[in-house]
Amino acid sequence: MVKTEARRAIELRREINFNNHRYYVLDDPVISDPEYDRLLQELQELESEYPELLTADSPTQRVGGAPAEGFTQVQHSAPMLSLANVFNREDLENWLRRIKALVNGAKFDLVCELKIDGLAVNLTYENGVFSQGATRGDGRVGEDVTQNLRTIKTIPLSLLEGAPTRLEVRGEVYLPVPEFRRLNEEREEQGEPLYANPRNTGAGSVRQLDPKVTASRNMAVWIYSLGGVNAPVPSHWEALEWLGGLGFRTNPHNRLCRNIQEVIDYYDHWVEARHGLPYEADGVVIKVSPLALQARLGVAGREPRWAIAYKFPAEQAVTRLLEIGINVGRTGSLNPYAVLEPVVVSGATVRNASLHNEEDIHRKDIRVGDIVTIERAGDVIPHVLGPVLDQRPPGTSEFHMPSHCPECGTAIVKPEDEAMHRCPNASCPAQFFELLKHFVSKGATDIDGLGEQWCRIFIDQGLVSDLADFYSLRKDQLLELDRMGDKLATRIMANIEESKQKPLPRLLFALGIIHVGSEIAELLTQAYNSIDEISDATEEELAEIPGIGPKIAESIASYFQMEANQNVISKLRASGVKLEQEHRQVSAEGLPLAGQTFVVTGTLAGYSRSEAQSRIKDLGGKITSSVTKDTNYLVVGESPGSKLAAAERLGTEVLDEEKFVKFLANLQLVTSETEESSS
Repeated sequence: MVKTEARRAIELRREINFNNHRYYVLDDPVISDPEYDRLLQELQELESEYPELLTADSPTQRVGGAPAEGFTQVQHSAPMLSLANVFNREDLENWLRRIKALVNGAKFDLVCELKIDGLAVNLTYENGVFSQGATRGDGRVGEDVTQNLRTIKTIPLSLLEGAPTRLEVRGEVYLPVPEFRRLNEEREEQGEPLYANPRNTGAGSVRQLDPKVTASRNMAVWIYSLGGVNAPVPSHWEALEWLGGLGFRTNPHNRLCRNIQEVIDYYDHWVEARHGLPYEADGVVIKVSPLALQARLGVAGREPRWAIAYKFPAEQAVTRLLEIGINVGRTGSLNPYAVLEPVVVSGATVRNASLHNEEDIHRKDIRVGDIVTIERAGDVIPHVLGPVLDQRPPGTSEFHMPSHCPECGTAIVKPEDEAMHRCPNASCPAQFFELLKHFVSKGATDIDGLGEQWCRIFIDQGLVSDLADFYSLRKDQLLELDRMGDKLATRIMANIEESKQKPLPRLLFALGIIHVGSEIAELLTQAYNSIDEISDATEEELAEIPGIGPKIAESIASYFQMEANQNVISKLRASGVKLEQEHRQVSAEGLPLAGQTFVVTGTLAGYSRSEAQSRIKDLGGKITSSVTKDTNYLVVGESPGSKLAAAERLGTEVLDEEKFVKFLANLQLVTSETEESSS
């Protein structure tokens, strides 16, 4: 190789990257497609003849490399947060009013962005070169999909001049609607099942083990923020402009708004205009623009206080109800669902929809054979709004739940305080199947490779009879199963082993205790450090945990009182599954509410109760569920009940919502000033 070839390779890469930016980001090409193809072909030939010329950021690397055996996990340097939603103008105005109170009247602009219905990713650049791409995952840990993201032409492999040494950006990868239609047309011609919607198809495309599959699907990305790095500019709006100048594709429909009316105007425009977009958008994201105020407002749980998603109205369609089926859930609930004539709603083909419960079916007078209106919003499961009564055919009859479980034949029961009918048979095969699926799912133990199909096979082959049996599986047992190869068996065994170390909240959620979702599991592990401690707690002690309450406490206590469940816990322990967590003693020392005890009661207009409690705890305060002589403050909303009387009797200071908001704002101001003076 001579220097001439090396120089020519550099020139070709620079020219191709420039034209990629003009075509895919600016939508303003300056050369013809044949000219571009000739440049790319020349570079491919050079790199083929001289492999030492190949670089990680070469545009020839977008075609996809060898298939991967699996995805490794990536710890995000800063959490990828989810957004709280509002669905009407009043709730949006309440959010903005709360923000203004928390920043003590500081002036700020808002940035409005279309909420793209895709897959969130974090992109890392080292010295201006794309080095890693990861999915959002659970917000803290995602999957390394670098090789797949390299194939997406709107993701720059190298940045323009001015890029810092290290840069992280976040964006939404999506499958354009025209590309989704093309894929489905191909599948229809080949007699294959059609993809459901662009979002799920796009997310699956990013997680393909073979990058060539991703490359074939013409995905795209919009970059919407910086990642875990400091911005060189003072506002989110300026950060978007700066990122655009580095070569990133930012949405030209983003808008800087000075007041709430401009936000409403933007939203109203896109409610109608969204149908003309070449991608799916399910709402508008509104962000406080000054980055200093974003930092001051902080985070509540997993949601930033400085941003909100104003969702578009749900879309509706009319079709015929063919049948009412019954699904038995993992907790024994009998869930009726509608079997429909296929209809397209919000870009997805809908064949089934939720009917909630028998009471809801009767209230809406829904009958088999009816023409019904269904509604679907974003990823929410479609549901039946009601029948079109003037089109009801003759001979229809009211629906009634079966008297016995359709799966195991056990007589069903209906608890007095629930709308659901339940199968009380803990050995019901349908319940166990659903529980297995739940146990291995994302958000639970996340045993990658064990989906619905393998759960069914494991049950049918007698390999698992309870949750703990997963940890007794051997590779030779897996290899005896049809369509189980050595690589897949090795991966499943490795993932089962890895799942033994999942955080305690994930394991609690995975057990499938009635009423214990991921949030309740987090609350339990804030109060207790092990499964044994939770198991030993009384129903009354559990009910004292903020956010739990008597009904959930009864369910948790009942679960751990059952001998079969204790046997599962014992088997999990014997298999080496982690049943405890390191004691998390978070020091409140130095925080403004250290040593102060609060009770929150009643309904707050601008906060959920858990959000108010989170704000207090963030500032070092302690939350309890009852007012005593040790309580410093009672925060009251509407309908405060007996706790207000107790506070007045004991002389406890009472804060209504207006006082509470000002109280927090003043504390935040003091905290900020203290931090500034110490820096």
